[in-house]
Amino acid sequence: MNSDERIKDKKLRPEAFDDYIGQTNIVKTLRLFITALKKRGKSSEHILFYGPPGIGKTTLAYVVAKELGGNIKVTSGAAIQKSADLAAILTNLKDNDILFIDEIHRLPKTVEEILYPVIEENFLNIIIGQGPSARIVSLPISKITIIGATTKLALLSAPLRDRFGMILRLDYYTEDEMEKIIDRSAEILGLPLSKNSAKEIAKRSRRTPRFANRILKRARDIFDVDKHKIVDEGLLLKLFNLLEIDDKGLTNIDVKYLRLINDKFQNLPVGVETISTALSEDRQTVEEFIEPYLLQIGFIKKTPRGRVLTKKALEHLGIKGMQDKLL
Repeated sequence: MNSDERIKDKKLRPEAFDDYIGQTNIVKTLRLFITALKKRGKSSEHILFYGPPGIGKTTLAYVVAKELGGNIKVTSGAAIQKSADLAAILTNLKDNDILFIDEIHRLPKTVEEILYPVIEENFLNIIIGQGPSARIVSLPISKITIIGATTKLALLSAPLRDRFGMILRLDYYTEDEMEKIIDRSAEILGLPLSKNSAKEIAKRSRRTPRFANRILKRARDIFDVDKHKIVDEGLLLKLFNLLEIDDKGLTNIDVKYLRLINDKFQNLPVGVETISTALSEDRQTVEEFIEPYLLQIGFIKKTPRGRVLTKKALEHLGIKGMQDKLL
């Protein structure tokens, strides 16, 4: 990838609220927050974003930093294993800077507790020495805004969660919003789309910008290699066959999951352990990667006895004259 392509890929991430598509109420709330913050001159609230992966939590953190005129330091809960790691980051931040902690629920307990006074009072408490001679030194921290992001809000401890003044849930995008996002990304990438191309990509994007941009980048590969003049139905057909994505956004593993329940278990309730073993996938992959989208589009139901397919899933698979056996 050359430097021009890297710049284009980077610009796929909106840099201002005016360029951000979707999440309307959240954008309004953040605009109000930033306007008030600029008037006060310091941050009195910190922000927690939660929701599915790939829907714009990190992007919004960058937009907030840009709107505040500060720099953003990006890290993750798993990367901060010791209090010294957090101290090194915090002491290098300046007023109006943003500390963005992705997957914040993965912060170790000891590090999390050190973060409490930082969020509440802009002070970092450091223990110097050991044993009876140990003492606590409080270091003032710049007027920063801490933004946390998580895909698993329930795993975030209550004391940390309650210290965030704004807790905002990002949801999946509508198909119309996805079409606008795809049109914008295609223009940045220099990809001319035919009339219905954005709609066809949106149908397969799982209502997630990250997934849509991934499809567009692969479309760019075919566009450049095969020297097409436009991204049309023929190019997309070749692309979707290559990526094994159907018109509902289902991948090969999704269809394999559905076929397994229907063909092997006659659509009787089946447990996730059995499914993961039959698919040769670990349970976490099944529960966190495969099932969320199938649940979202109403293709599976979780019953006390296990997973079953819905009528919508059976119709999509082309199975007629068979009702889903929900208990």
